[in-house]
Amino acid sequence: MTVINPSDGVSAAKLIRQAVAFEGPAYIRLGRSAVPAVYEETSAIEIGKGCCLRPGRDITVIATGIMVAEALEAAKILAEEGIDARVIDIHTIKPIDEEMICKAAQETGAIVTAEEHSVIGGLGGAVAEVTARLCPVKIAMVGQQDVFGESGKPDELMQKYGLKAENIVAAAKRVL
Repeated sequence: MTVINPSDGVSAAKLIRQAVAFEGPAYIRLGRSAVPAVYEETSAIEIGKGCCLRPGRDITVIATGIMVAEALEAAKILAEEGIDARVIDIHTIKPIDEEMICKAAQETGAIVTAEEHSVIGGLGGAVAEVTARLCPVKIAMVGQQDVFGESGKPDELMQKYGLKAENIVAAAKRVL
């Protein structure tokens, strides 16, 4: 099963078109709220290949879905504090881009994952599996911890479950 979690309207449109043409089953997770644009219409987006949205040398933030915009905001905050954060959009959780993850791990030495999903069985777990096998580094996971989710207004839920840019910043500081 291919698992896809687009970060904005452009990536959703491109990835859905590819999923329709894709051989085999695919699951596409879409949020219900409007999100900031991350990509331009001319951006190259491909199932199974992560996208480096911001270069950085001190730490890598690997995000998916609506958390990509939060990761970019966190990178701005970290930059103000002298920390150069790379931001990668892993819009395809399965198959995951092991090559991009390992390259980032080797070049920055630390990773923070950010997802609007449980860190168990999600992006955080997948990145931890890749790095444990191929390129061990310190990792922090921002996402829903092992708790039962609730319904509510999206921004309130993001705040409640620690899914904001400031949570990514705090996680980055813990692993640096």
